[in-house]
Amino acid sequence: MIEFGYSLQTNRQIDVDIKNLRLLKYVRKNEPSVDWCMSCGTCASGCTAGESTDFSLRSMILMARRGEEDELMTSIFRCRFCGKCLNACPRGVNTRNVIYWMQQAVKNINAL
Repeated sequence: MIEFGYSLQTNRQIDVDIKNLRLLKYVRKNEPSVDWCMSCGTCASGCTAGESTDFSLRSMILMARRGEEDELMTSIFRCRFCGKCLNACPRGVNTRNVIYWMQQAVKNINAL
């Protein structure tokens, strides 16, 4: 194989038509403020769980919007419900409820 000094990135396109958005629909039904999120990252900047793990509410919401359930399932339970994200959100998203309903959706994923 010839080395050209660079490598190609893997394809990260998301085909929303084949992704399952049931988790997002469940969260949206129980906490409509999730739609107010503009993914600014303010919630992740002061996150207690984010300091010691790879948890990021911003990432969790983006994964739910993209239908990436597998990745979301492993990370959503790392939240410590400290409330820093709730106080930091400039849009007033009820982040604690968003996380709670995401956790409930993941626990009951087969029933959705």
